[in-house]
Amino acid sequence: MAQNKTQETENSVSDFLETVSNETMKKDSYELLNIFEEVTGFKARMWGPAIVGFGRYHYKYDSGREGDAPIAAFSPRKVAISLYLDTEFEEKTLLLSKFGKYKAAKSCIYIKKLSDVSIDILKIMIANSTAQTNRHC
Repeated sequence: MAQNKTQETENSVSDFLETVSNETMKKDSYELLNIFEEVTGFKARMWGPAIVGFGRYHYKYDSGREGDAPIAAFSPRKVAISLYLDTEFEEKTLLLSKFGKYKAAKSCIYIKKLSDVSIDILKIMIANSTAQTNRHC
């Protein structure tokens, strides 16, 4: 079976964040770093070349595919910051209705900048997501 593309690395989180060219996104990324570390209780680690992850869990699908992934993560991308949270955390719909300006896909929430969203709601979402992922493990 093929190995997962996104693996935890020894690369420096701060070195990566310094490569973010958009100054607002860079500032927001450093703030997210502090928020995620505070809420999850985990130090940031790089996953692949561009994902800042917190904690680690092992998953195994019915198909037999398995691997490790961060419990929560974010990545400053070209157009938006991707937030990687559990897909079904507690009160997800209610919290997202109060979150602010965002777009969502199945496993990601995209924000343009932190000033578009509620930091208090973000902290609850991270906490609920972390708890949900820990229940899977």
